Amino acid sequence: MKTFARSMLVSLLLIAAAPAYSSSGLQAIQIFVCEFNEDTTAEQVMTMASTWLKAAKGMEGGKNLSAYIRFPVAEGGDAKGDFRFVITTPTFAEWGAFTDAYEGSPASKVDDEFDNLVDCVDSSIWEGIQIK
Repeated sequence: MKTFARSMLVSLLLIAAAPAYSSSGLQAIQIFVCEFNEDTTAEQVMTMASTWLKAAKGMEGGKNLSAYIRFPVAEGGDAKGDFRFVITTPTFAEWGAFTDAYEGSPASKVDDEFDNLVDCVDSSIWEGIQIK
């Protein structure tokens, strides 16, 4: 009976803590490792990324989306790719809505054009929080 009571107490504490955790500033972050195609320039990538972001912000879940291009200045031995394309949303709920609406969206059509400029074959999804 003590084990059951402890389990119930822990469950209640977790339920009480869930709203605080969900509003803690944790972001959904996807980081793509990308390489330029033969004659692609950084300016072309920046222009296409801006076009993609405008299309993405008009989608469900994309209103608060942010995008970044990260060019390496110094690389370690394991670094791959020419740059990182990083997209973030303030919550995983927005991330889910965005990814659910992605197929056939205006942003996915820009992706087709983006593929002519770069190859972004690897990506990872992260959870992050801004340090203040």
